[in-house]
Amino acid sequence: MTRPLIALLCLSLAPQALAVHSKNAGPEKVELKFKLPPPAPLSPEEAMKSFAVEKGFRIELVASEPMIESPVAMSFDDQGRLYVCEMRGYMHDLAGSTEKEPTGRVSLLEDTDGDGRMDKATAFLDQVVMPRAVMAVNGGALIAVPPQLLFCKDTNGDGIADVKEVVATDFGTLGGQPEHMANSPVWAMDNSIWCAGYSSRLKLRGGTWMKDVGLGRGQWGLCQDDHGRLYFNYNSDMLRADLLPTEAFARNPLLRNATSINAKLAADQSLYPAHPTPGVNRGYDAKTLSADGKLQRPTATCGALIYRGDAFPSAYRGNAFVPEPSANLVKRFTMSEADGLVKASNTAKGSEFLTSTDERFRPVNACNGPDGALYLVDMYRGIIQHQSFLTHYLIANIQARKLEQPFNMGRIWRIVPEGSNAKPVKVTKDAKLLTHANGWVRDTAQRLIVESADASAVPALKELLQNESPIAREHALWTLDGLAAITPDIVKTALTDPSEHVRAAAVRVAPRDYVFELAAEKHPLVLANLAIKTINEAALAPLLATHGKNALIREAALTGLRGKEAAFAKTLAQTPSDGSKAVIGALAELIALAGKAGPIAEMLDLAANSPENRDTILKGLAKTDSKSKTVKLVWLEKSPPKLKLPADLEKRLVWPGKPGAPTPPVIKPLTAEQTALFEKGKTIYATLCAACHQPHGFGLDGLAPPLVDSEWVLGKTDVLARIVMHGLAGPVKVSGRTYNLAMPPLPQLTDEDIAGVLTYIRREWEHTASAVETKTVTSIREQEKGRMMMWTETELKNLGKKK
Repeated sequence: MTRPLIALLCLSLAPQALAVHSKNAGPEKVELKFKLPPPAPLSPEEAMKSFAVEKGFRIELVASEPMIESPVAMSFDDQGRLYVCEMRGYMHDLAGSTEKEPTGRVSLLEDTDGDGRMDKATAFLDQVVMPRAVMAVNGGALIAVPPQLLFCKDTNGDGIADVKEVVATDFGTLGGQPEHMANSPVWAMDNSIWCAGYSSRLKLRGGTWMKDVGLGRGQWGLCQDDHGRLYFNYNSDMLRADLLPTEAFARNPLLRNATSINAKLAADQSLYPAHPTPGVNRGYDAKTLSADGKLQRPTATCGALIYRGDAFPSAYRGNAFVPEPSANLVKRFTMSEADGLVKASNTAKGSEFLTSTDERFRPVNACNGPDGALYLVDMYRGIIQHQSFLTHYLIANIQARKLEQPFNMGRIWRIVPEGSNAKPVKVTKDAKLLTHANGWVRDTAQRLIVESADASAVPALKELLQNESPIAREHALWTLDGLAAITPDIVKTALTDPSEHVRAAAVRVAPRDYVFELAAEKHPLVLANLAIKTINEAALAPLLATHGKNALIREAALTGLRGKEAAFAKTLAQTPSDGSKAVIGALAELIALAGKAGPIAEMLDLAANSPENRDTILKGLAKTDSKSKTVKLVWLEKSPPKLKLPADLEKRLVWPGKPGAPTPPVIKPLTAEQTALFEKGKTIYATLCAACHQPHGFGLDGLAPPLVDSEWVLGKTDVLARIVMHGLAGPVKVSGRTYNLAMPPLPQLTDEDIAGVLTYIRREWEHTASAVETKTVTSIREQEKGRMMMWTETELKNLGKKK
């Protein structure tokens, strides 16, 4: 169904009142250069004819409306049943007027006759508001219904959840921005449950849910490869990954620009849609659409998958399949790895793995299945852009081409090779299944064994450590770890494994006090994990002296050196080498980013006493956040050694007697009453705020901006109080970086609570701003009584301009 393109036919439209993007709604007078007829909604049978899939494959229907509506996520359980998350309240109109209604559900689908198509649906969890994620686990499913993450289970066999246990209460916000909230829980090889856009990891042990530190990554969708590395993406970047253990980087918030986490994998992200795609948010920009009206670069990427099934030819194993719903296609990248670094290549220039000429085909998630096939979640609708980010241009397209309705359709598709008759596997807690060719089967078997906490599986798992398949050995090792059955003998054996991935896993699962003897180890991946695990700086120094030039190893070591940078730099300086110099320079950069006087002074002393490292240290200390336009002065207690300081560093440092130096700030001591407020705020911050902004105040990229040295924290107290009371909707710029996130309102806090937490963040982390009085907060609350909406950056900046 190729629709004709009538180029250069322009339609001028008046500005639309519904263009609600507060910062970047685009030009008010828009021009639709590509006047295409409204795309008619297609039946599944008609839609099938619109697809073009890579030669040798076919696409099949698994489920469709009315069985499911507006699906956004899916998850198979060990019996081959399919949980489907249906966001049925999303964007029924341009105002998103139905998003607060409890119309969402999670359906449990079954194929009762074995023909590969679902024929039975049960409303497993019904009448919920905007559910956004589902993962089969422990005989039930984790389901995200913001702000809660629920564990739901059917205990009487009717297919309806009768157990609803709250696992987390910070999984997004009720009424929050659906494009930027936590989603996509995944049971990874390390037996942790990771989620996209969520700063904590979860674990299920002995039927109990546990939560600890993680690192928020990605926008929509999360998956893993055969070695447990996490892959994700952002709407305009098709594939990223954490190349080293994600949790390690939570230890050092200043490693924001590390190359080994949130790593960009694909240099070429050119798109090749099968038809004109004018209905995109930035279609008015000449760089967005080609001359014939086709999207050129991703704008709505989501739900990426590393294919790990056994139905496709071997050349497709480990490939990445990435949906782009704005372009109505799924892209395939081939993957390669060298020395622990991963690369994605866009090998099919000029074409895509799957395209459709149906503008309502909206693939939002790709999944591996129990039959080895590749599954696609198709939201099937005209509007996918949320109302908070609509531009005048896209609204004009939606209205002119009648894309608002219908909104109650949706499909699940399966892609298999021609001639394939692959059948799903029902998985049990059998260790032998860890050798299966289908990664979904291996993952599920591992999960079932760990969930069971059954020690009788240990002998079979130990036997698997000798299996000919390195992937099976790796699964066995992690399964033993999940059963708390790792012993020094197991670690010792695994550390000599021919596979670097098994050896790296052995380092990770080794007891904390394990003494490693890896003098002969050469592989960067293993050495990087060793650098993370090594807590003895005396043992770490020779490793970095030899291998510090390798970014993977260097960044791994830096994760554990927060607060020890200057002392460790002095240790390294005693072993001169190119590796030592590279690490010392990186340590100096971290100290510069922290901006604290004591460590900077120590590094200047080291520069004076270590001529071979002097230039490296001074260059590192001159480092600033390139996105920040502000320069924070650092007040040294005394003049530094006589060194030729780089201009940027010299401008930043101030010391007694420095010519032209400004007068030191007067730090007003807190009164007894203000000190009590500070202590109360400290407690509130630890229990309510630290999960996102972190105890160290540097925040988490992708989740919460930093508070340390933030112009918002140190600025007007009336602005801060308003943010805490009513929330703040992104985008917002903090220290030169834009955060397109939402801080929810905190109505549970009293005026005294707010005054306390604001006083705390304005005086912690070497801040010297004034305290906030309770009466000030009370006055602001009175001024804003009746306000129901979150603030925007523009509104807050205009407060002082009101007459």
